[in-house]
Amino acid sequence: MPDQIYVIGHVNPDTDSIASAMGYAWLLRERDGVNTIAARAGAINQQTSYVLKRLGLDAPVLLTDASPRFESVTRRLDTIRPDAQLGLAWTLASKTGGLAPVVGEDGKPFGIINGMSMFKYFTDTLGPRPGDTTVREMMSAPCRDAADVTVPKYIASAHIRDSLNKILRDEFNDCWVVDEHGAYVGIATQREILNPPRLKIILVDHNEPRQAITALEEAELLEILDHHRLGNPYTHQPIRFTVDIVGSTSTLVTELTAEAGLSMPAALSGLLLAGLLADTLILDHRRAAAHALQSYVQRKILEALEPPAAETDGAAGFILKDAKRPFLDYYKNTCVAFFIPAAFTALAILQKDAFQFSASDLHGDVGFLKKLFQYEFLLDPDATSEQMLRDSLQRFYQDAVLVPHPDLPDTFNVTSAGFRKLRLFAMFLKTFLESYEVVLAYFRHAPQDHEDAKDRIKKIASLGSRMLKNKEIESREALSKVTYENAVEFFASQGIKGAENRETIDDVAAAIGRALRCLTP
Repeated sequence: MPDQIYVIGHVNPDTDSIASAMGYAWLLRERDGVNTIAARAGAINQQTSYVLKRLGLDAPVLLTDASPRFESVTRRLDTIRPDAQLGLAWTLASKTGGLAPVVGEDGKPFGIINGMSMFKYFTDTLGPRPGDTTVREMMSAPCRDAADVTVPKYIASAHIRDSLNKILRDEFNDCWVVDEHGAYVGIATQREILNPPRLKIILVDHNEPRQAITALEEAELLEILDHHRLGNPYTHQPIRFTVDIVGSTSTLVTELTAEAGLSMPAALSGLLLAGLLADTLILDHRRAAAHALQSYVQRKILEALEPPAAETDGAAGFILKDAKRPFLDYYKNTCVAFFIPAAFTALAILQKDAFQFSASDLHGDVGFLKKLFQYEFLLDPDATSEQMLRDSLQRFYQDAVLVPHPDLPDTFNVTSAGFRKLRLFAMFLKTFLESYEVVLAYFRHAPQDHEDAKDRIKKIASLGSRMLKNKEIESREALSKVTYENAVEFFASQGIKGAENRETIDDVAAAIGRALRCLTP
């Protein structure tokens, strides 16, 4: 479509490049009403593929170059068979501007009937002296007799620039456009071929020509949205250029969406979050934290305080009201959810307390953790514990955390650096495990079904504070009301409602205790 605009990132696209292209294409459609389509300049990497599958999103269309192709100047005119009467071609040509494409029964071009081919046919038929031949007789002849069969053919997906010299040398005003099998696609005129419509492009997550799709100079560049250094390309006209010192282009898209007062679909929001995480995990954490805090202030999740006059370091203070805490808990859980399958697998490996293990030995522990935290994390509902385990083991192998045993099937050895990395993943679960341990400690002494839900959470919170003070738990982050509520809901679904369920409580507490001991320094 002539008004279609492609929003595309750099070659060898990463998660931020894909996420920002898809997010910005959506924003422009919703905010400005333009016909945008997200595109990618290369193959999707493994990380991005996982995120898209996890969120149920399709990858953007593949667009590797911006050079116009013959398909962009093709008109699919009606056709006529070679054995049809010439009079029918005359009727068709009167509707198409003087042109009648003749196509065989196999769908491949035979020839074109136009003014020049008709004149040649009449001349050859009548000769210098018309004699007794009538117009009716001539127009009853088959179209093959009057068709020009020397018209050149070009493949629809081929670049126009690759055939320009031949087109300029030829004396044809029209040419065939065919598919890769030689079948008729349409007709293109020389005028349209020499002045093809330029692809309309918006670049995201880059601005240097060497990182862009091929033949960007042949496109109409409309806008650039980026967070990198400047190396911008030549443009045919002034364009909108937005660049800011942030960790990801996904951040810019998120800010622009908030400024427009729009609410992006949940799946796209998750994709932008993944793009932000992928591009910011290795950046300056102080700047990232400051930017996040400012974003929370703008969304009225936090209230900013002016620092006291006596302070000289300019440190800012914030107020977090209890009513806003669930928002931060939601963001926290959504962020770490991407790492939870790996955390489950890492903790299961650490509990084996050995350099060598069999994958089948981990099924029980991974299944227990997935069941325990079923109300805590947004995991793929279609993924089984075994599938989750296999995917994580594959990624640990690719990251040199594990190596397959050379002789024993389905057996792995942990590398020397692997234990440290496994511990980093497993530590994602520590605060949640401690929260669930607090709730179990409450149930161990609580009467069954005799308390209001709000009073129960208050007593659990009070117990958690005492356990932290007594160093029975280590993480202040474990004192989370939302996590307490999720734990209560899970234990209730398992029939744990009070001290009467002491045996079940002790079994679950023992399993959580074993997991936490693996995470103790």
